[in-house]
Amino acid sequence: MTDDEWMRLALDEARRALEHGDVPIGAVAVRDGVVIGRGYNRREADHDPTAHAEMLAIREAAHAIGHWRLEGVTLYCTLEPCPMCAGAMVLARLPRLVYGAIDLKAGAGGSIMDVLRHPKLNHQVEVVPAVLADESAALIRAFFANLRASGQRR
Repeated sequence: MTDDEWMRLALDEARRALEHGDVPIGAVAVRDGVVIGRGYNRREADHDPTAHAEMLAIREAAHAIGHWRLEGVTLYCTLEPCPMCAGAMVLARLPRLVYGAIDLKAGAGGSIMDVLRHPKLNHQVEVVPAVLADESAALIRAFFANLRASGQRR
């Protein structure tokens, strides 16, 4: 499958977050052409500030391969990772990240900071940005537009 096709699976995960009022961000971890981890934002559902799509997919992938090093894994995420998630990717020795929309508020994959490729860290992640970025951004924009229209805040 292509990066676009894997990203479509991540978008499917993102839509699952809408079922319980979470920001629609999704992620899939792929190794040897097989999805070994999935995640979608569950912060609201789990009352957990660390329940980001990427963190959940990374945890599931590590369990699937039986090791904390995610060698040979590509993570597809619909939004550029935040500093927490980017840090987890570095610590997991993730070789490759493909993400959709750029996050100009908290992006740590090259937009406002670059944790993933920081030269002083012991690991750098290959980053492929802006894959299906428009679709990913539209999903998030629609979510926040609906919140504003209903008078809710996040």
